[in-house]
Amino acid sequence: MQSEEPGAVVPHAGICAGQLAFLFRLRKLGGIILSTPRRKRLNRKGRLQAAKKWIPTYEGKNLVRGYKKWFGVDFICAIKELEMLGHEINEKYKKQILKQEEAKRKAAKERKRSKKEELIDDPSWQNAKFYFIAGYTSNGVPYGITWEEYEEKYSETNQDDTSDDSQDNLNNDFFDDVPF
Repeated sequence: MQSEEPGAVVPHAGICAGQLAFLFRLRKLGGIILSTPRRKRLNRKGRLQAAKKWIPTYEGKNLVRGYKKWFGVDFICAIKELEMLGHEINEKYKKQILKQEEAKRKAAKERKRSKKEELIDDPSWQNAKFYFIAGYTSNGVPYGITWEEYEEKYSETNQDDTSDDSQDNLNNDFFDDVPF
């Protein structure tokens, strides 16, 4: 086995020594390595400027879809910006896109709502021993608040406090036990 000197550069798998040296120089100079292309990080003003040069080079059939993919925006934004640049978009096509986007939003909202209901209906965060399972150890043993701890802590608080501030006291008592 080779002995490595302290501070020696060890090549990573899939990266040649030249690439590794370049990455270290970038980090040393404070350079930023981003994997997202610049054209997809542009704001509207930048996209409109870049689009003036890009549109004449586009060879596809659907300019709106191409703009959407190239600049990483949604259909509605692509339509608005192409219209700002003076391109006419068919009204029927715009209505169809708006309908599809609205259907996507509704479906996402429904998925979110059903996922929330599923969590409420299926309390996988509880079992016979634990009122709340905060997590699992590396061996798969659950840890959290046991039913006994829950009943001791919160049944005493509710019996002692009959005022309107009982909810505030309940929250404060919970955070008193937190070690940080």
